[in-house]
Amino acid sequence: MIYNMEYESMEKQDLEQLQIERLQATLHRVYRNVSFYKALYDKEGIQIDSIKSLDDLKKLPFTTKNDLRQSYPYEAFAVPLRDIVRIHSTSGTTGKPIVVGYTKNDLKTWSSLVARILSAAGVTSHDFVQIAFDYSLSTGGFGFHYGAEKIGASVIPYSGDDVMKQIQVMKDYRTTTLVSPPGYALHVASLMEEMGRDTQELNLSTGLFGSEPWSENLRKEIESRLKIETFDNYGLTEIIGPGVAFECEQHSGLHVNEDHFILEIINPETLEEVPSGEQGELVFTTLTKEGFPLIRYRTGDISSIVEGDCACGRTTARISRISGRTDDMIIVDGRNIFPSNIEEILFEIEGIEPHFQIVLSREEGVDVIELKVEVTPNFLPFDEIRKVQVFQEKIAQLLTSQLGIHAKITLAEPKSLKRSTGEKIKRVQDNRK
Repeated sequence: MIYNMEYESMEKQDLEQLQIERLQATLHRVYRNVSFYKALYDKEGIQIDSIKSLDDLKKLPFTTKNDLRQSYPYEAFAVPLRDIVRIHSTSGTTGKPIVVGYTKNDLKTWSSLVARILSAAGVTSHDFVQIAFDYSLSTGGFGFHYGAEKIGASVIPYSGDDVMKQIQVMKDYRTTTLVSPPGYALHVASLMEEMGRDTQELNLSTGLFGSEPWSENLRKEIESRLKIETFDNYGLTEIIGPGVAFECEQHSGLHVNEDHFILEIINPETLEEVPSGEQGELVFTTLTKEGFPLIRYRTGDISSIVEGDCACGRTTARISRISGRTDDMIIVDGRNIFPSNIEEILFEIEGIEPHFQIVLSREEGVDVIELKVEVTPNFLPFDEIRKVQVFQEKIAQLLTSQLGIHAKITLAEPKSLKRSTGEKIKRVQDNRK
């Protein structure tokens, strides 16, 4: 179902005209009110009135995470603090967090964009939406909460680490839609199976998952075990939170809300635009954000344009599912590998759970990859050394033949690796100096 037909199905030329008008207004706002952008554009000799087309956007420099960290906490806000009614931030695990402010209009916009996500997944006012994202400074919980209320659905805001209670609430409250990271949904399925409970006890029919890259194989696994239809979505705190792009019933790429964001995809090394269909780093310019507008923001997320028209009737650009992040990318022997590439291979191996961790180290100047993979509870040859070795060699050979990397394989006991508890899991542990 299309939530906002007027904007989601605009003619291309009308959309471009809308984007240019909103871009010009945004450029004037940031130049006038954000000292970082004024200083940057003055230094580069950029006249913002000269930006008259979408192609002219390429004349402007990129905005990076480091730029925003240096503006901590409020220097990148484009309105007075008295007009900020909500504050969220990134986790700050790799430095100072990026603090994002929302005006009243920003919250209205955010709610309507998340309403588009839910409507595209078939969620209506008759649904009970259980949100398992953490309600915190991160944006997942609150973003979906207000979007679900916008379309009149009943919201069950149940975040937290106690998955057993989460399952009980799903059953008792007759939850129809689960919103969480994909790994969390898999955790729910595993616990129910361990308890000997049938997932058919639940009323679940739909799952909306995001916040971490997930593969098509993981989608099939979740759908098979929970007996639901799943939908991907994409967002990030710096841009707005959930609401940037979403999957429709065709499951053929994620529609970008282009009336609110300009999309670019660049080569992260050359910073040049990549040809349509090729993978690169997503770059977004916000068009309607009042409190925290961003120009050509490098997200670090890797994706590509999905070419052609979508049968759903939306005319907005589509991107492929996020395959990884530039900062999660493993470079080995000149090859760029993402955790999602390894996940795809592991799903094809019987006896392996879809829980793994990549540990990078350096020995005598050489990079070493250790892949910790969790085995299923019924994995038998743990006490048979030779069979274990053969199994490890099989995994290693698949990684070599399909990805061209050599890895040490470590088998982990069932349930020994970290599960998702409402937030994204970091798959790569880099111990290299």
